[in-house]
Amino acid sequence: MKKVLALFVLLPLGFLLAACGSDADAGSGAEAGDSITIGYFPNINHVAGMVAEEKDLYTETLPDGTEVNYQYFPDGSSFMTAIETGDIQGGLVGPGPAMNHYASGAKINIVAGGSTGGTVIMARKGAGIESPEDLAGKTFISPRVGCTHDVQFETLMKQEFGMTSDRVDGEMKHVTGKPATYSSMFQTKKVDVATVPEPWASSIEAEGTGEVLIDTPSVAFGETLPAAVFVTSQELVENQPELVDNIVEAHKQATDFIAENPEEAKQIAGDKIKEITDQELSEEVINNAWDRIDFTYEVNEDVLQDFANSSYDLEFLKEKPDLTGLVDKSFLE
Repeated sequence: MKKVLALFVLLPLGFLLAACGSDADAGSGAEAGDSITIGYFPNINHVAGMVAEEKDLYTETLPDGTEVNYQYFPDGSSFMTAIETGDIQGGLVGPGPAMNHYASGAKINIVAGGSTGGTVIMARKGAGIESPEDLAGKTFISPRVGCTHDVQFETLMKQEFGMTSDRVDGEMKHVTGKPATYSSMFQTKKVDVATVPEPWASSIEAEGTGEVLIDTPSVAFGETLPAAVFVTSQELVENQPELVDNIVEAHKQATDFIAENPEEAKQIAGDKIKEITDQELSEEVINNAWDRIDFTYEVNEDVLQDFANSSYDLEFLKEKPDLTGLVDKSFLE
C-alpha cells in the first residue's frame, strides 16, 4: 500500500485556494485494493491528521493494497462538500460545519474527536480596543460565516456583552478570510478583531500585529467544545463499517502518538504547515499554540448539542437542531 500526496495550489501568505489529487475511485468509498482520501486543515488543531499522514499510520490499519490520498482544506464548507460528494472518505473538520450540514440534512457521522481548545480572540494593536466592550462599531474577521470560531465569538459577545454582528443588525461588522492572512490584515488595518484558530493566534502574537483580547478558557465553549472532529459519511458507516473502523483506528493511533511524543509531533506539525501554506512557524509559536490545545479522540455529544443550540440562537440555523444520531462512538470502543 502506498501513500499519495494530494496536489495543492498556494498563494502568498499561506492563502490556500484549493486541493486536488484524489483518484476517481475515491468518490464512492473504498474497499481492499481501492483508494481513499483523508482531509484536514493546516491548523494545529488538526495535528492528528498530519501525524497520521507523516507516519503512514493508515498503512497499518487499512486493507493491503489500499491507496491513501490526502487533501487539504481552507475552510469547513469545502470540506463538508467533499464529504457529501464522496471526494473524501473522512477527516478532520471543525464541529460547526459538521453540525450545520447535519442539521440541514447531510448524511454524515462524527465518529471521533480530534482536539479541544485553541480558539483565541485577537485585537489589532492600535485599534483602541482595551476590552470586549470596545467592539461596538469595530470590524471582526472569522474563517467563514457560522464556522466554529465565529459561533464561539458571537456567542460570547451576545451572552456576556449584549453585542451582535451586522448579520443580525448588530453593532459589529463581520468579514471573512483565511486565518493565515489575519496578521497582514491587522497590519494594513483592514480588520480590528479576529477570532482565530491556533497556530495563527500565536503567530499574530509573535509578529506583534495583534494581542490577545480573550484567551481560550474565556471564549464560549473554549475548553470543552471539540475544536476538530473526525467525520465520515453515513453511507460508509452503514455499508463499510470495517473500513470506518480501520480509518478511526489510525486516527486513534495518531492521537496517542501526539500524547506520547509531543516534541516530534510539534516538528511534524511545523513542517506540514510550512509545506501546505508556505508559512514557517517558529518553535515559540508552536509551543504557545500547543499549550492552548488538548488532543483527544473522545467526543462529547452534549457539548455539541449546546453549541448547536447557540448557533440557532444566533440565527446561523433556521430551525433548532436535533443532533441525535450525528455522533457514532461505536468505532471508539
